[in-house]
Amino acid sequence: MKYAFSTLGVPGLPVPDVVRLAVEHGYDGVELRAHPEEPVHPGLGIPERTAVAEEFARGGIAVLGLAGYVRIAADGEDAPVLAELDALLRLARDLGAPYVRVFPGGGDQDRDAADATAARRLAAAAPVAADLGVRILLETHDSHRTGAAAARVLGPVGHGSVGALWDVLHTWLGGDDPESAHAVLAPHLGYVQVKDVASADDLTPLPLGAGALPLARCLAPLDGEAWVCWEYEKRWYPQAADLPPLLSAGRAFLAEAEVAAKGA
Repeated sequence: MKYAFSTLGVPGLPVPDVVRLAVEHGYDGVELRAHPEEPVHPGLGIPERTAVAEEFARGGIAVLGLAGYVRIAADGEDAPVLAELDALLRLARDLGAPYVRVFPGGGDQDRDAADATAARRLAAAAPVAADLGVRILLETHDSHRTGAAAARVLGPVGHGSVGALWDVLHTWLGGDDPESAHAVLAPHLGYVQVKDVASADDLTPLPLGAGALPLARCLAPLDGEAWVCWEYEKRWYPQAADLPPLLSAGRAFLAEAEVAAKGA
């Protein structure tokens, strides 16, 4: 497997420092939180985008994906949602990132209406993504946190440039066991986000393996080419321990889990 961490765990950290952390702690890539609070976002000009791509290339670290905030099932007009997604796709192309993350964001809408809205917009964006060499990944999150909920949207889209990002916390909160979640997401899977928390009532991020999530079972069905990204949500939980001192142990945990899975 290949391992990445998300810059959600190191909010606002300059790109050279992000690359340095990845190199020092043995990670293969980084998922970039694409938000105006961060150094990398769709407002960057071409020179800045080139500089970011070159910084990662010099370090030999992949830009795994852009964690955007498009809510693909949100109520309202299609045009603003598709424009926001288009900007993320073009940023990903310029950085050499193969994936862009979108949220469902269906809110309290009728389930069928939210599914239809999400599928329609993803289908509209898919040819653009294909032309740019980027894949749009619908994260298991909020209104569509289970594997089955994501698959309800992805099945009708039926396009290779649209897939799933498996956030193992949200499928767990939604009641999925890891084997069932993987089985339904596998035909669509882009990569996997892992994390750990104490309980469903306390989502403060913990070091991998220190909490309640069945992480070894989540990793067991993945193949050797899979990308696994540690999303440590320091941005939302400032009281959590700092991520950098945890990175080496997290990388070791993932490697040990992979070895155990192969031996099972």
